[in-house]
Amino acid sequence: MSKSVSQVIITCKAAVCWGIEEPVKVEEIQVDPPKSSEVRVKILYASLCHTDILCQEGFPVPLFPRVLGHEGVGVVESVGEEVRDIKEGDVVIPTYIGECQECENCLSGKTNLCLKYPMPLSGLMPDDTSRMSVDPSVALPHASFISCGFSTGFGGAWKEAAIEKGSTVAVLGLGAVGLGVVEGARIQGAAKIIGIDKNERKRIKGKAFGMTDFINPDECDKPISELIKEVTAGMGVDYCFECTGVAPFVNQALLATKMGKGQTLLIGAGTCPTVEINFLPLLFGGNLKGCIFGGIKTKTDLPIIIDKCKNKEIQLDELLTHEVSLEDIDKAFEMLKQPDCVKILIKL
Repeated sequence: MSKSVSQVIITCKAAVCWGIEEPVKVEEIQVDPPKSSEVRVKILYASLCHTDILCQEGFPVPLFPRVLGHEGVGVVESVGEEVRDIKEGDVVIPTYIGECQECENCLSGKTNLCLKYPMPLSGLMPDDTSRMSVDPSVALPHASFISCGFSTGFGGAWKEAAIEKGSTVAVLGLGAVGLGVVEGARIQGAAKIIGIDKNERKRIKGKAFGMTDFINPDECDKPISELIKEVTAGMGVDYCFECTGVAPFVNQALLATKMGKGQTLLIGAGTCPTVEINFLPLLFGGNLKGCIFGGIKTKTDLPIIIDKCKNKEIQLDELLTHEVSLEDIDKAFEMLKQPDCVKILIKL
């Protein structure tokens, strides 16, 4: 009897990094069959995230060689014998967190970090990797965009902060994550959404997603927090989102919020392990917190975002700035470091 698809080792191309800051190379790799509770996915489209640059730099774990990439969309090629909810041929979005819907955390309503399927930091796949079925009517390139960056920002405004109608919001950094925050804040009914970015071209991108005010910090010698307060009559904002991962901006975000009630949310990932902050805003009742994947639960919340995409409530086509082939993956990493880049689609 011949082997079934799920028992065969396959050979495919991948973007591989062999060491810290070494060029990414397209190489042939072998992919083992899925284990009992896993699925094997043929990736159709992928998009680059700034977290890929961090992984290239050895953060959070310098494990090499490493196959880079975590934003994508694909079709299930084979499944393990214990898989029940997904079948061969399903279009899916890979995600880096799971949701068992049974553990203490999943049932708490307070976090999206599952205890049964914890978020892997080593770069190695756990036995139960989250997979999410997708309605094929969603444009597949757009599906790859919502597998990480944009959804992280959107969820930060929607799920983690639960922004109230009429609130004031500031967003530091208008990349894919920051634009996701802007979109989420708009849908939540924020009255003022302030985008902060040193790239003047982000003014147009921000307005396309619902930004009401734009600040270019390079045009003034004042701290970012003061510039935000000038736009809010000296009061500061109800919510400030730090989306760059730049350590000093954490303190600026905290100082930009309203005294006694302001909330500062850290969404951007960076390589600096510590930050210096002013304790007075915290002493006076301010709030500083971080979140993973914007607080989104993969099974519960991601389908809602997909529906919004289908209904044209979210215009993800505004994110796309570059397209490359897999063979030009190393050029894509250089593009991602440029200020005009938002999202790069990798054609496979």
